[in-house]
Amino acid sequence: MTAALPGTDRSGDPAAWEPIVGAIGPKVRDLRQQLALSLQQLAQRSGVSAAAIHKVERGEMVPTITTLLKLAAALERPIGHFVEGADAAPVASYVPAAARPAVRAEADGVELGGISGPPERFRAAGAVATIAAGAGGRARPRPGEELVLVLEGALEFEVAGERYTLRDGDSLHYPTDRPHSWSGSGPGPTRAVWMSVPDA
Repeated sequence: MTAALPGTDRSGDPAAWEPIVGAIGPKVRDLRQQLALSLQQLAQRSGVSAAAIHKVERGEMVPTITTLLKLAAALERPIGHFVEGADAAPVASYVPAAARPAVRAEADGVELGGISGPPERFRAAGAVATIAAGAGGRARPRPGEELVLVLEGALEFEVAGERYTLRDGDSLHYPTDRPHSWSGSGPGPTRAVWMSVPDA
């Protein structure tokens, strides 16, 4: 008797396999993006054509065992990673610099690239912020806290009436339930890591 894949039974019911088969393509795509590989680069690594990889990622083709073995080796994962239960998720969330998702900014002149994991799994949220000179905002008090680290440039903060000037390497950690505002005070754009943790 052959063993069932994790998360499945051995009844042979096709419906039991559909979530697992359907999850293979997204897992291949996510790992490829995490490694900052193009379709062509993964094709060169694996020996599987870029067209076939594209079809696998889109769910238009179910890979053979041989194809999946090649992709798993090229993506540096055991084959079990691709066929384990559809609900399984890695413990950590990895966001490569080249694949940071754009995050909507409430203030004009601010661009945000997300660095944190999915909000349904993690309380903390973070982004790399690029702030134009003179751009700023006044946040509505809310429970929680924020931590800001300036990588390059300068930021002016006011928290509960106290003023702070942050330059390269400086950080500020403050509760967000007090009035607070900020602005880019350098001659050019400022880059900063901005972390936010809501109240439990």
